[in-house]
Amino acid sequence: MNYLIQNATAIFSASHAKATDIRITDGRIAELGRDLNMSPTAPETTINAQGCVIWPGLVNTHHHLAQSVMKGVPAGLNQTLGDWLGSVPYRFWPKVTPDLMYHAARLGLYEMIRSGATTCADHHYLYHSTTPPELEDAVWQAADELGIRLVLCRGSATEQGSHEGMIEHNIEPETLDQVINRLDATRKKHHQPGADAMKKLVVAPTSLIHSSSPEGLKVQAQWAREQGLRLHSHLLEVFSDEEQARRKYGMSAIDYAESCDWLGPDVWFAHLVHSDDHAIERLAASGTGIAHCPTSNCRLGSGIAPAVAMARAGVPVSLAVDGSASAESGSLLQELNLAWLIHRAVHGPEATTLETVLDWGSRGGAQILGLTDVGSLEVGKAADLVLYDIDQPRFAGVHDPLLAPLMCGEPVQVRDSFVQGRPVVKDGVMGNLDIDELTRNVRSSVAKLLSNA
Repeated sequence: MNYLIQNATAIFSASHAKATDIRITDGRIAELGRDLNMSPTAPETTINAQGCVIWPGLVNTHHHLAQSVMKGVPAGLNQTLGDWLGSVPYRFWPKVTPDLMYHAARLGLYEMIRSGATTCADHHYLYHSTTPPELEDAVWQAADELGIRLVLCRGSATEQGSHEGMIEHNIEPETLDQVINRLDATRKKHHQPGADAMKKLVVAPTSLIHSSSPEGLKVQAQWAREQGLRLHSHLLEVFSDEEQARRKYGMSAIDYAESCDWLGPDVWFAHLVHSDDHAIERLAASGTGIAHCPTSNCRLGSGIAPAVAMARAGVPVSLAVDGSASAESGSLLQELNLAWLIHRAVHGPEATTLETVLDWGSRGGAQILGLTDVGSLEVGKAADLVLYDIDQPRFAGVHDPLLAPLMCGEPVQVRDSFVQGRPVVKDGVMGNLDIDELTRNVRSSVAKLLSNA
């Protein structure tokens, strides 16, 4: 199906700043401009975008979809990361069944899509020695059904290490052979190598410092690069990463990552809150990126990642929601809004611009994920785009409507969105999803978790 989208209030496009119309042909942006002609070379559906602004689809570079059913757990509300891991995600980890994972993934992806995201990288780490393959299959199935691009960052732990939550809940880690063999099975079944792939696999040990060995990390990095896969993990979310690296390996966390072949333009890390000048220099020199997760970092009291300094140094920057168990939200737009505000609170009003933050949340994320045909509205790019309805009272007083959703933040209304030129949201309705049924299933899933915990 081809589309002509007309009469938008504004479109966020560096190459066509005055455009109001977009033509989508065979899943790609064929034209951008004003008053595009009504004589297409192939049949097309016309969409009136009056009252809407159009952005590139947002790209989330770090999530934990399983945590969508672990929001607001009382025991973890006022804990820092280390204690919170034991009280919340690791407490429930062994109790997550494929059925529960499916409903959690659908909820998390629903929240992503309704906030304007068209791509989600999920750091799925619920793997242990006896994990059934159906637990991962549930994530792929949910993404297929909802039509969103999915980058599955396949987590792993090959030792309990210093992760107290794994020890406390007796989670038996995988062997390194299990990790590689299971990764290879997923690669053969799902991974697509293209710059506009709908499904990608990433090698993503859950922690470099706490639950992996140097030898195992080197093996995984080598295997990933032999297969053309990217690499991802958590790093420097809290200062204990630095302390553990110096105590166990006699070097800084960033130097340890480099010694294990875990820096490079094919690598990005979530958080990087406690990055000093040396870490920023090594990240920039190697082209290693960040998934900046401001809401989760605030919620857990972890700090504020130096994303502005990183961007100025040349570190690739993207934005992410992290898991909903430490953010109580799966809205990527909220992350954009908070990223715009939080650095201004510390560094002044010139620290972040709206345009820069939107770029981090779209093109920046797509580049980090290797989806170079995604993330910006340009002729020839994949047609991943979102129409925000700003014909509402709360936006009526905004003088610059193009960036109103970012300035004003949630709640927003996605009227339409497209992934690879296919409608995901149409007239405010998400296809293949019954909201009432989703709500019932999620509530049932939460009850099952609690009864088994």
